[in-house]
Amino acid sequence: MIKVAEIKDGIVIDHICEGKGYKIFSQLGLDKLDCVAVLLRNVTSVKMGKKDLIKVETLEKIDLTVLGLIDPGVTINYIVDSKNIKKEKLQLPAKVDGILECKNPRCVCATEKIDIVSFNLADKEKGTYSCEFCGSITSL
Repeated sequence: MIKVAEIKDGIVIDHICEGKGYKIFSQLGLDKLDCVAVLLRNVTSVKMGKKDLIKVETLEKIDLTVLGLIDPGVTINYIVDSKNIKKEKLQLPAKVDGILECKNPRCVCATEKIDIVSFNLADKEKGTYSCEFCGSITSL
């Protein structure tokens, strides 16, 4: 069994569906941070059977918006002085900017090459979003 030391200050992203940890690690850009960041895959879990887990030892602000898109069931634990000071369960965000791409080739965001496009949550159950410009439905 591999033992990973506790972190003093940072975040623990827990309850990641098995196999989604690497995608989250990449999307958050954790490989670019100058701190300890650990991805644990296929960890035994009583609730989930198997899960992925990420520990990041930094108090630097990390944009966690994409987490709700990739795996809305994740839990974020905020650690300060080796103590869990806050636990937050994520949900699908109501609005996302610059993460999704419109699938409509005739949309103004595709023809005008707009870099940051906003999408609004269209269907929570399906995890779909609508483009702010044309209303086309898309998901991650």
